[in-house]
Amino acid sequence: MRSRTILIAAFLVMLSAPLFAQGMRGPMSGGIVSPPANQRPPGLEFVGIEQHLDAEVPGNLQFKDELGNPVKFDDYFEKGRPVILNLGYYQCPMLCGEVLQGLVGSMKALTFNLGKEYEVVTVSFDPRETTEMAAEKKRDMMKRYGRKGTENGWHFLTGQPDQINALTKAVGFQYQFDPKTEQYAHATAIVVLTPDRHIAEYLYGVEFSPKDLRLGLVQASQGRIGNIGDQVLLYCYHYDPRSGKYGALISRILKLAGLATMLILGTFVFIMLRSDVRAAHSHPRRTA
Repeated sequence: MRSRTILIAAFLVMLSAPLFAQGMRGPMSGGIVSPPANQRPPGLEFVGIEQHLDAEVPGNLQFKDELGNPVKFDDYFEKGRPVILNLGYYQCPMLCGEVLQGLVGSMKALTFNLGKEYEVVTVSFDPRETTEMAAEKKRDMMKRYGRKGTENGWHFLTGQPDQINALTKAVGFQYQFDPKTEQYAHATAIVVLTPDRHIAEYLYGVEFSPKDLRLGLVQASQGRIGNIGDQVLLYCYHYDPRSGKYGALISRILKLAGLATMLILGTFVFIMLRSDVRAAHSHPRRTA
């Protein structure tokens, strides 16, 4: 039974990355989609991710936070920061916990601070779950993150079925409930959103490269966070929606390398010429 569960989990991780979707288009926004339902194993017909890049996520969706307070999705964009959206459920026995741990590991590797440069919103897609479950999960994740004063940057939400469905549909996150096990089959990914609630990119799997996460946040922030080094990296690296990762653009790297070489040579020539001029002034020629 355990080996079967592991195999299903591995397939779901693979399903979350659109490896099967090269050249396939989604009907809603031209995004990359997972395999058609008739090509998926039984019980996973409606599991996958359909990318809706650049689509706007509704801000009027209503949830409850980990304290039981009513909130709107738009509340987390009022400070003009990029937002990482994580969809899962708090009683998930495997994948959701792995995704959260992977996300925390990447966040700890960033110099960006949660709640200062970016926000994280975790939403349970199981309408049966409670604010107490959300609060318990938040305590665990904040303890793992370990940076004091960042508690207000990570939000754990629960909601009603219609609000949950509207959110998951907006970002193309597809999942399926198994009544026999009373568990959900779902893909594994996080969604990076811009400060105006548009979908910037999807990062797949249960572990996320800190470099990809940083570049994703910088790009999604529309220049509000990061430094000149990040802008150089974004010039040299490009987000690939098929893999959910950043890849090097060799042509741009070669251009920068050529420019750097010219600047170094120019600087060297300038220094040498100035040295010659100074030497000539300090040792003038004597005339007979």
